[in-house]
Amino acid sequence: MRPALAVLLLAALTGCAGGGEQRNTAAAALAADAPLPATVPKGTKLIVGDPTTKVALQLSGEIDTFSFDIEWANISGGPQTSEAFRADALDVGAVAEIPPIHATWTGLPVKIVASKFRKDPLQHPTYELGIAPGVTVKTLADLRGKKIAYSPGQAQGALVLKVLHQAGLTKNDVTLVELPSTGDVYPNALASRQVDVAPIGGVNIRRYTAKFGKDGATTIRHGLRDDPSHLYVRTKTLQDPAKAAAIREYVAAWARASRWVYEHPEEWISGYYVKDQGLSAADGRYLAELAGEPDIPADWSGAIARHQETIDILAKETGNPPLKAQDLYDLRYETVGADAIKGGA
Repeated sequence: MRPALAVLLLAALTGCAGGGEQRNTAAAALAADAPLPATVPKGTKLIVGDPTTKVALQLSGEIDTFSFDIEWANISGGPQTSEAFRADALDVGAVAEIPPIHATWTGLPVKIVASKFRKDPLQHPTYELGIAPGVTVKTLADLRGKKIAYSPGQAQGALVLKVLHQAGLTKNDVTLVELPSTGDVYPNALASRQVDVAPIGGVNIRRYTAKFGKDGATTIRHGLRDDPSHLYVRTKTLQDPAKAAAIREYVAAWARASRWVYEHPEEWISGYYVKDQGLSAADGRYLAELAGEPDIPADWSGAIARHQETIDILAKETGNPPLKAQDLYDLRYETVGADAIKGGA
């Protein structure tokens, strides 16, 4: 009986120790409304999926100045980021406005910790509407009856829905053709008349008309803001005081890097577009001019209101439940980026 009693006592003690450890862990968790810690403890590490900022920090000389360790993950875009979040393989992701919405809808709680836009966004759009050769589209109203490339869950897909809404049209007034908005899929789909219209971005805008303009290919501007750029993290990551503090430091560096890119266009064109991305100097110059000047606001109220409009359109068109845009943002980080540019962080 004594050995059995000893086993029972050991089990009871082990259970008590586990319960105490769980209570200590819970007590150590940072509450959602608690102030962000001012310092980052030694030994803290972040896994960051933000390849563009990595290059900017390398070029600006700031990449080795962090008070914590960074592991850089070659991850971009919502689907890859969400997959890495779910696998517990990423702490910070860089995306547009759609991935945080879809992450929440799929049961992955996340928070936005940084927001960047473009000054004069209508003159510096991220995307234009590519028009297939032989198709006449000069205004948004002309989209009626057209075949439009559509990528659910991505910025281009949301833009299509917003453009239709702006034109007073619905999905029933057009034919949405689901295609991934990667690489040159959309320009090729336009050129082959697989679709009549597709949102194309970056260097594809320039290349599409240069390559197929002789056949009648054109682009038009949609006239809507499409400039949101965010850093976001899992909600549970922010419960770790050390990581929450490190994220604050990273957001400040991200903001400074964004400003550095704008203020050093030739270094950026050479170091990023040409050496890192393999583009021509002419393509890099085009993209730098298209991006314009970054806007990192200290007040997120306007951004949240615009995000709410996007959520409402997506919820209506996809059948997902409405969300409160403000719930996607961690307002403790609201001024971090703007303060960093002013030298306050």
